[in-house]
Amino acid sequence: MPARVWYARDVQVVARDLLGSYITARSPQGGVTVRVTEVEAYGGAADPGSHAYRGRTARNAVMFAEPGRLYVYRHLGLHHCLNVVAEPTGSPAAVLLRAGEVVDGAELAWARREEAGVVDSHRQLARGPARLAVCLGLDRDANGSDLTEPGGAVVLHRRETAVQPAHASGPRVGVSGVGGEGTRFPWRYWLTNEPTVSAYRPAYPRPTSVDAT
Repeated sequence: MPARVWYARDVQVVARDLLGSYITARSPQGGVTVRVTEVEAYGGAADPGSHAYRGRTARNAVMFAEPGRLYVYRHLGLHHCLNVVAEPTGSPAAVLLRAGEVVDGAELAWARREEAGVVDSHRQLARGPARLAVCLGLDRDANGSDLTEPGGAVVLHRRETAVQPAHASGPRVGVSGVGGEGTRFPWRYWLTNEPTVSAYRPAYPRPTSVDAT
Protein backbone atom coordinates (compact mmCIF):
# COMPACT_ATOMS: atom_id res chain seq x y z
CA MET A 1 0.00 0.00 0.00
CA PRO A 2 1.43 3.42 -0.95
CA ALA A 3 2.50 5.40 2.11
CA ARG A 4 0.13 8.31 1.54
CA VAL A 5 -2.81 5.92 1.16
CA TRP A 6 -1.79 4.12 4.36
CA TYR A 7 -2.07 7.35 6.34
CA ALA A 8 -5.33 8.34 4.62
CA ARG A 9 -7.26 5.56 6.40
CA ASP A 10 -9.57 5.99 9.41
CA VAL A 11 -7.68 7.60 12.29
CA GLN A 12 -8.53 4.75 14.68
CA VAL A 13 -7.02 2.20 12.31
CA VAL A 14 -3.93 4.31 11.72
CA ALA A 15 -3.50 4.81 15.47
CA ARG A 16 -3.53 1.10 16.22
CA ASP A 17 -1.26 0.35 13.27
CA LEU A 18 1.27 2.89 14.52
CA LEU A 19 1.88 0.76 17.62
CA GLY A 20 5.18 -1.01 17.16
CA SER A 21 6.26 1.30 14.33
CA TYR A 22 9.49 3.33 14.44
CA ILE A 23 10.07 7.05 14.05
CA THR A 24 13.53 8.38 13.22
CA ALA A 25 14.69 11.98 13.41
CA ARG A 26 18.01 12.98 11.89
CA SER A 27 20.01 16.09 12.80
CA PRO A 28 23.61 17.37 12.54
CA GLN A 29 24.16 15.83 15.98
CA GLY A 30 23.04 12.39 14.82
CA GLY A 31 19.89 10.30 14.58
CA VAL A 32 17.49 8.93 17.17
CA THR A 33 14.91 6.19 16.57
CA VAL A 34 11.96 5.50 18.86
CA ARG A 35 9.65 2.48 18.79
CA VAL A 36 6.10 3.72 19.32
CA THR A 37 4.38 2.06 22.29
CA GLU A 38 1.45 4.38 23.03
CA VAL A 39 -0.74 6.67 20.92
CA GLU A 40 -3.99 8.64 21.06
CA ALA A 41 -6.40 9.21 18.18
CA TYR A 42 -8.16 12.53 17.57
CA GLY A 43 -11.05 12.75 15.14
CA GLY A 44 -11.09 16.39 14.08
CA ALA A 45 -14.41 18.19 13.71
CA ALA A 46 -16.38 15.34 15.29
CA ASP A 47 -14.12 15.12 18.34
CA PRO A 48 -14.46 17.69 21.18
CA GLY A 49 -10.97 16.76 22.36
CA SER A 50 -9.36 17.78 19.09
CA HIS A 51 -7.61 21.02 18.19
CA ALA A 52 -9.63 20.98 14.97
CA TYR A 53 -13.01 20.71 16.71
CA ARG A 54 -13.77 24.40 16.17
CA GLY A 55 -12.31 24.61 12.68
CA ARG A 56 -9.11 25.55 10.96
CA THR A 57 -6.64 27.98 12.53
CA ALA A 58 -3.05 28.98 11.87
CA ARG A 59 -1.99 26.60 14.64
CA ASN A 60 -3.77 23.47 13.40
CA ALA A 61 -3.53 24.06 9.62
CA VAL A 62 -1.29 21.01 9.11
CA MET A 63 -4.10 18.78 10.38
CA PHE A 64 -6.09 19.76 7.28
CA ALA A 65 -3.18 18.99 4.94
CA GLU A 66 -2.39 15.73 3.19
CA PRO A 67 -2.05 12.63 5.39
CA GLY A 68 1.40 11.52 6.44
CA ARG A 69 2.47 14.96 7.67
CA LEU A 70 3.78 15.69 11.16
CA TYR A 71 1.71 18.12 13.23
CA VAL A 72 3.77 19.63 16.05
CA TYR A 73 2.31 21.95 18.66
CA ARG A 74 3.55 23.48 21.89
CA HIS A 75 1.41 22.44 24.86
CA LEU A 76 0.73 25.16 27.44
CA GLY A 77 3.88 26.93 26.27
CA LEU A 78 5.98 24.28 28.01
CA HIS A 79 6.73 21.37 25.69
CA HIS A 80 6.10 19.98 22.23
CA CYS A 81 3.84 17.14 21.11
CA LEU A 82 4.17 15.13 17.89
CA ASN A 83 1.14 14.03 15.88
CA VAL A 84 0.74 12.03 12.68
CA VAL A 85 -1.91 13.43 10.32
CA ALA A 86 -4.37 10.78 9.16
CA GLU A 87 -7.45 10.46 6.90
CA PRO A 88 -7.90 12.20 3.52
CA THR A 89 -6.82 15.80 2.94
CA GLY A 90 -9.30 18.20 4.53
CA SER A 91 -10.38 15.75 7.23
CA PRO A 92 -8.39 17.02 10.24
CA ALA A 93 -7.66 13.80 12.10
CA ALA A 94 -4.35 13.04 13.78
CA VAL A 95 -2.62 10.57 16.08
CA LEU A 96 -0.63 11.81 19.07
CA LEU A 97 2.57 9.85 19.71
CA ARG A 98 2.35 9.50 23.49
CA ALA A 99 5.28 7.28 24.39
CA GLY A 100 7.97 5.00 23.05
CA GLU A 101 11.23 3.15 23.54
CA VAL A 102 14.50 4.60 22.27
CA VAL A 103 16.07 1.84 20.17
CA ASP A 104 18.82 3.78 18.40
CA GLY A 105 20.76 6.94 19.22
CA ALA A 106 20.32 6.45 22.97
CA GLU A 107 23.41 8.50 23.86
CA LEU A 108 22.06 11.55 22.03
CA ALA A 109 18.58 11.00 23.48
CA TRP A 110 20.06 10.87 27.00
CA ALA A 111 22.01 14.08 26.41
CA ARG A 112 18.89 15.89 25.21
CA ARG A 113 16.78 14.66 28.10
CA GLU A 114 19.40 15.50 30.70
CA GLU A 115 19.63 19.00 29.31
CA ALA A 116 15.84 19.37 29.49
CA GLY A 117 15.43 17.87 32.97
CA VAL A 118 15.95 14.87 35.23
CA VAL A 119 15.89 11.38 33.73
CA ASP A 120 16.50 8.32 35.88
CA SER A 121 16.18 5.30 33.57
CA HIS A 122 16.07 4.14 29.96
CA ARG A 123 12.39 3.32 30.51
CA GLN A 124 11.66 6.99 31.22
CA LEU A 125 13.54 8.42 28.23
CA ALA A 126 10.55 8.72 25.88
CA ARG A 127 7.76 7.88 28.33
CA GLY A 128 5.29 10.66 27.61
CA PRO A 129 4.73 12.95 24.60
CA ALA A 130 7.03 15.76 25.77
CA ARG A 131 9.90 13.38 26.52
CA LEU A 132 9.44 11.63 23.20
CA ALA A 133 9.73 14.95 21.34
CA VAL A 134 12.84 15.93 23.32
CA CYS A 135 14.54 12.59 22.61
CA LEU A 136 13.96 13.06 18.89
CA GLY A 137 15.05 16.70 19.04
CA LEU A 138 11.83 17.89 17.38
CA ASP A 139 9.96 21.14 17.92
CA ARG A 140 7.74 23.48 15.90
CA ASP A 141 10.42 23.67 13.20
CA ALA A 142 9.39 20.11 12.28
CA ASN A 143 5.73 21.03 11.87
CA GLY A 144 4.50 19.88 8.46
CA SER A 145 7.37 17.42 7.89
CA ASP A 146 6.52 14.73 5.35
CA LEU A 147 6.85 11.36 7.09
CA THR A 148 6.61 9.50 3.77
CA GLU A 149 9.96 10.76 2.39
CA PRO A 150 12.56 7.97 2.87
CA GLY A 151 15.42 10.48 2.99
CA GLY A 152 13.62 13.11 5.04
CA ALA A 153 14.78 14.54 8.35
CA VAL A 154 11.88 12.75 10.05
CA VAL A 155 10.79 9.33 8.82
CA LEU A 156 8.19 6.91 10.14
CA HIS A 157 8.94 3.24 9.49
CA ARG A 158 5.76 1.18 9.52
CA ARG A 159 5.70 -2.31 10.99
CA GLU A 160 6.72 -5.00 8.53
CA THR A 161 3.78 -7.19 9.52
CA ALA A 162 0.12 -6.24 9.18
CA VAL A 163 -0.70 -8.24 12.31
CA GLN A 164 -1.32 -5.84 15.17
CA PRO A 165 0.63 -6.58 18.35
CA ALA A 166 -1.25 -7.17 21.60
CA HIS A 167 -2.64 -3.85 22.76
CA ALA A 168 -5.26 -2.27 24.99
CA SER A 169 -7.37 0.88 24.84
CA GLY A 170 -8.82 3.40 27.25
CA PRO A 171 -9.59 7.09 27.84
CA ARG A 172 -7.17 9.70 26.59
CA VAL A 173 -4.81 11.37 29.04
CA GLY A 174 -5.49 14.90 30.26
CA VAL A 175 -8.53 15.52 28.04
CA SER A 176 -11.34 17.25 29.91
CA GLY A 177 -15.05 17.58 29.17
CA VAL A 178 -16.92 15.26 26.82
CA GLY A 179 -13.74 14.39 24.91
CA GLY A 180 -12.29 12.82 28.04
CA GLU A 181 -15.07 10.31 28.52
CA GLY A 182 -13.60 6.85 28.19
CA THR A 183 -16.90 5.26 27.25
CA ARG A 184 -17.35 7.57 24.24
CA PHE A 185 -13.71 8.17 23.37
CA PRO A 186 -11.58 5.16 24.41
CA TRP A 187 -9.08 6.36 21.83
CA ARG A 188 -5.82 5.86 23.68
CA TYR A 189 -4.02 2.70 22.53
CA TRP A 190 -0.94 1.10 24.03
CA LEU A 191 1.11 -2.07 23.79
CA THR A 192 0.32 -4.44 26.64
CA ASN A 193 3.03 -5.32 29.17
CA GLU A 194 5.17 -2.47 27.84
CA PRO A 195 7.06 -0.57 30.58
CA THR A 196 7.50 2.61 28.53
CA VAL A 197 3.75 3.30 28.36
CA SER A 198 2.91 6.48 30.30
CA ALA A 199 0.71 6.62 33.38
CA TYR A 200 -2.94 7.57 32.95
CA ARG A 201 -3.95 10.92 34.45
CA PRO A 202 -7.45 12.36 34.08
CA ALA A 203 -7.85 16.07 33.38
CA TYR A 204 -9.12 18.60 35.85
CA PRO A 205 -12.85 19.15 35.19
CA ARG A 206 -13.49 21.85 32.64
CA PRO A 207 -16.56 22.70 30.54
CA THR A 208 -14.88 21.98 27.18
CA SER A 209 -11.63 20.53 25.93
CA VAL A 210 -9.06 21.93 23.55
CA ASP A 211 -6.04 20.58 25.41
CA ALA A 212 -5.15 17.72 23.17
CA THR A 213 -4.59 17.24 19.51
